[in-house]
Amino acid sequence: MTKQSDPKDELVVHLPAMRAFAMSLTRNSAIADDLVQDTVVKAWSNLDKFKQGTNLRAWLFTILRNTFYSHHRKRRREVEDPEGIMADKLSRKPDHDGRLALDDFKSAFAQLTAEQREALVLVGAEGFSYEEAAEMCGCAVGTIKSRANRARKNLAELMHLDDESDLELTDSATLAVVTGPSGA
Repeated sequence: MTKQSDPKDELVVHLPAMRAFAMSLTRNSAIADDLVQDTVVKAWSNLDKFKQGTNLRAWLFTILRNTFYSHHRKRRREVEDPEGIMADKLSRKPDHDGRLALDDFKSAFAQLTAEQREALVLVGAEGFSYEEAAEMCGCAVGTIKSRANRARKNLAELMHLDDESDLELTDSATLAVVTGPSGA
């Protein structure tokens, strides 16, 4: 009875032929090397399933071929995007959406007086009460209310807003500045 060779020792002998087969399938040396590596890992972890006395080379080539076609099927459903160009297009908000409205808002907001901008930011965006904003600004509560209301009116005019349905900003802070605190 002849002693069977250990498949672990014999596996290394087949690496050059496996790489040549992988190159013929992929036509890319880096992908071929990855394919051979995946094959060796799968074969090594499944050596207990290899039947002694059968053709190890054929078994390895079958694993390599199946791995190639599995990767190929998976890649067909994927879009290669190494520089992230496609991902940037998918995650970008459309220009006609809130981005243009926000640009309009920034332009209109810049045209307000410093006192009006200050009142809107404190009461609208930062959420301070009129009393707290008045204390910070060192003026009467009525003055802050008047500045905030005049600022909102001016913003609506500058942005050509006729009613609340025209306002479709996605930024909650901007929306708070324009519409005022709830209950005010």
